[in-house]
Amino acid sequence: MRLQRIGKKSQAYFRVIVTEHTKKPQGEFLELLGSYDPHKKDLKVKKDRIEYWLSKGVRPSPTVNNLLVNKSIISAPKMLSWKPKVKAKTAAPAEAAKASAPAESAPEAPVEEPKEEAAQ
Repeated sequence: MRLQRIGKKSQAYFRVIVTEHTKKPQGEFLELLGSYDPHKKDLKVKKDRIEYWLSKGVRPSPTVNNLLVNKSIISAPKMLSWKPKVKAKTAAPAEAAKASAPAESAPEAPVEEPKEEAAQ
């Protein structure tokens, strides 16, 4: 479930559509669920069809999710439209694993670096 931009240049207008994630946003879609006018902040959607698609496992894009939450159409938490850094995700589980590991664990073997060969 995502937005499909329509309208003239500098007069954006969006459709709320259901499409496969592999398809282009400007391509064909499975169903038209409504429209959104960002200038008037006007969202018109078919609530029963949105509930149907959500029950089938369709995930809304972060922007669509936030629009639906703001209009009280769905009661899910707001999503962030940016993706967190990968390093931040991997650091937290590593710290949690260290905290839950027993104090007397075997030390890790040192990693040997490859030796550089002398040029002749």
